[in-house]
Amino acid sequence: MKITTWTKRFPAREFQRDLLDWFARERRDLPWRKDRDPYKVWVSEVMLQQTRVETVIPYFEKFMEQFPTLEALAEAEEDEVLKAWEGLGYYSRVRHLHAAVKEVKERYGGQVPDDPEQFSKLKGVGPYTVGAVLSLAYGVPEPAVDGNVMRVLSRLFFVTDDIAKPSTRKRFEQIVREIMAYENPGAFNEALIELGALVCTPRRPSCLLCPVQAYCQAFAEGVPEELPVKTKKTAVKQVPLAVAVLADDEGRILIRKRSNTGLLANLWEFPSCETDGADGKEKLEQMVGEQYGLQVELTEPIVSFEHAFSHLVWQLTVFPGRLISSESTKEPFRLVSEDELEAYAFPVSHQRVWREYKEWAGGVRRPD
Repeated sequence: MKITTWTKRFPAREFQRDLLDWFARERRDLPWRKDRDPYKVWVSEVMLQQTRVETVIPYFEKFMEQFPTLEALAEAEEDEVLKAWEGLGYYSRVRHLHAAVKEVKERYGGQVPDDPEQFSKLKGVGPYTVGAVLSLAYGVPEPAVDGNVMRVLSRLFFVTDDIAKPSTRKRFEQIVREIMAYENPGAFNEALIELGALVCTPRRPSCLLCPVQAYCQAFAEGVPEELPVKTKKTAVKQVPLAVAVLADDEGRILIRKRSNTGLLANLWEFPSCETDGADGKEKLEQMVGEQYGLQVELTEPIVSFEHAFSHLVWQLTVFPGRLISSESTKEPFRLVSEDELEAYAFPVSHQRVWREYKEWAGGVRRPD
């Protein structure tokens, strides 16, 4: 194995000992650590991408109750899977997972492959997922480099390369291969991630409590918070949206299904349109009339709020209203009762739209 300049004189064995001893004492009691079933490890790792541990715990437990085996998830309908994921966001993750477990069921008899090349060819499985799942479930010595690990390693080895670049991630993967505890790669990967989550945090790292402080070059230089180096994101796009919550004379609510591609694919939502500075009420009435042949009557808006994605911000304004004619209602629209509505998977922003509408409809006074 080629040794990088960063690890040439690094005391890997001593580092492994101190890191793993700390992890054995301080590791959090998390539900996905109770069972090294590759399917469960896989689900947990997909859920944990871009989501906080505290948020994931109840979702993981409910998901496992509903889909306790890989076969159960593979055989489930997409709407059922999306509903179980509702609120976690980044829905492409679960769509890819759903497609991948179907392939595992068909091609590998329901057994998650332990070969990195085979596993990496499944839908949505990138280098981090390969390393995390295979090292934790099968003991395969593959690096699992996420944001936590890049932060830890950039400080340990004083790596000033931009972590936003793919080449830097590959460099960190090489470093992990050189310092990994090959007799226990799963615990080593998990310990590095845990160190970044609990001690080597983005701001105000707990350096004095760090079990591997003695090996850290950034600490020795007194600049741990200056690392890692990452280019700043470009300004996100602001998108003003008008949203209509429409009820017919029977109290049924009009919802529609989003396209099967792109942002929030196949989720349900209330009718909406971009306003681009125009009057939202007028634009909505025009949109549902011209595009879908529905006659509606909207009231004044009840609330406005923002919902941020990684690349854009929705500025939503909510209009309650009445659906005057519903005879021509057809896909992608659907009329459902309030009880039935609970079975549909909505993005977080439209879950809030519904909560705001129910509060308004119930006459609950908002705090000043």
